[in-house]
Amino acid sequence: MDLPTGPGLMQELASRFDVPRVLHVLPSFAVGGAQVRFAALANRFQGRWRHGVLSLNGDDACAERIGTGVPLTMIPAPDLSRCTMPQRIWRIWQLLREWRPDVLVTGNWGSMEWAIANRLPPGIRHLHMEDGFGPEEAVTQLRRRVLARQWALRRSTVILPSTRLLRLAQEEWGLPPGALRYIPNGIDLARFSPDGPVAPLDIPGEGPVIGTVAALRPEKALDRLLRACALVMKSGTPFRLAIIGDGPQRPSLESLAEELGLGDRVRFVGAMPDPAAAYRAFDLFALSSSTEQMPFSILEAMASGLAVATTDVGDVRAMLAPENLGQVSALSDVAFAAALHALLVDTALRLAVGEANRARAEREFDQEAMFQSYAVLLDGREIA
Repeated sequence: MDLPTGPGLMQELASRFDVPRVLHVLPSFAVGGAQVRFAALANRFQGRWRHGVLSLNGDDACAERIGTGVPLTMIPAPDLSRCTMPQRIWRIWQLLREWRPDVLVTGNWGSMEWAIANRLPPGIRHLHMEDGFGPEEAVTQLRRRVLARQWALRRSTVILPSTRLLRLAQEEWGLPPGALRYIPNGIDLARFSPDGPVAPLDIPGEGPVIGTVAALRPEKALDRLLRACALVMKSGTPFRLAIIGDGPQRPSLESLAEELGLGDRVRFVGAMPDPAAAYRAFDLFALSSSTEQMPFSILEAMASGLAVATTDVGDVRAMLAPENLGQVSALSDVAFAAALHALLVDTALRLAVGEANRARAEREFDQEAMFQSYAVLLDGREIA
């Protein structure tokens, strides 16, 4: 549905829909973990809230995942490129005053200026979701960002999907415990079932299929995956590799695959709106990231009944079944190759670990618990 934008936007929405108005300001609405989670939440509750989504980089690809029963408006991002930071904060404050949503939702560092502007009176009820960091903060928190988060988020409700992020918010950002909500990510166990249609990935060659689903960005370290696969190849172990996803690193990764001699056993599939069938085409899942918190791709692999070879990042050790912890590796090509190799050469181990991961997903990560926790906060039934 096309609706007007600019001053009076949220009031216009209110006049047409007698439900709470939620303004989501996101660094991007590209397909990614946080965006897919929002789409699932919106689809679960349909018309319970009226959503306005402002994608700061203009990418709104995840809007395709929102069902027709969800009241949704994509709001063009204001052009603040010629403004100084104080000017940007002032203009954002003006927009918030004009739109007057019932709830403001921001995500990660990329939308922090909106959180800062919202500290100015009168202020709107604010939820901030922190899902992780870019490569610039993969190892160490930047001091100026820590101070900004500490000031901007003290009166907000901050939602954190991983225990590592929860500790950071408490210990480094110094946020009051009453402001923090730990809500683990959940997964659609029916959609990511081991049973169901299988995507025809058409990967040449022989051997088990290593699969990964990731945005092709530096922090996902898919170059590590390719180098590890090259080491496995030298051992003579057969395998094939499917990379689901797209992003700015795709040309360089394709070139690296050729340089490493992997060209005849790797396929860059590109982005898939619904990757569930692709998981069922994998024999094992690989996550090679340098930084994560509680990656949805691990949950999707677990729900799909797959064993996982992964780097030791974020909460992955706490997520996986105990039977899978032997394939959690250090952040090195050699260690990651060893984790892949152990699963490639032992079919019985792959199957047993995959079954254990599916059982753990059923016990711990059903998405309905996640949905209800978010609904409480969006409804304002619990305000920090």
